[in-house]
Amino acid sequence: MNNAQPERLVIDQLETPIGPALFATDEQGALRSLYFGDFEQRMLRLLRTHYGRVDPEAGRAPAQVRHALEAYFSGDVEALTGLAWATGGTPFQRKVWTALTEIPAGTTLSYGALAVKIGAPKAVRAVGLANGANPISVVVPCHRVIGSDGSLTGYGGGLERKRWLLAHEGVSIGGVSMPDQPRLL
Repeated sequence: MNNAQPERLVIDQLETPIGPALFATDEQGALRSLYFGDFEQRMLRLLRTHYGRVDPEAGRAPAQVRHALEAYFSGDVEALTGLAWATGGTPFQRKVWTALTEIPAGTTLSYGALAVKIGAPKAVRAVGLANGANPISVVVPCHRVIGSDGSLTGYGGGLERKRWLLAHEGVSIGGVSMPDQPRLL
């Protein structure tokens, strides 16, 4: 993960079963942000916060990024593994975000277990805040973090999207597997 300040950001869009996804890539083709279309203003604010001097422009993302995202949403839940990404954020946030990418598709982890995983067992709230500040949803899979009681907790893209993503990856929610969720727009 290269966290250097990008010189250029390109924003692309992809239609998904749960609404349009907007994503920004840098000049090396690393993913810098992924949000759903109804959160575009939040994404633009985040990009300005992390990369103030860079003015994102509309364009086409590198083929490998588009293909990986298309494959994931078409059913290959492993397609995002190894996709290059980079982001700003604090060292602690980046540690949490890196740990998120180590949660395999089809599994979940509680906030407490994630705190233990990063060596900060008393930092459950800080882990939750870092998880909520994740700028690269789906690829840095914050949707795989759930409450200690197995409940679905907040998700920046909305709980219905979180439910769909987990079901898409084969996670049984409340004892019921939901592979074919309705399209959300």
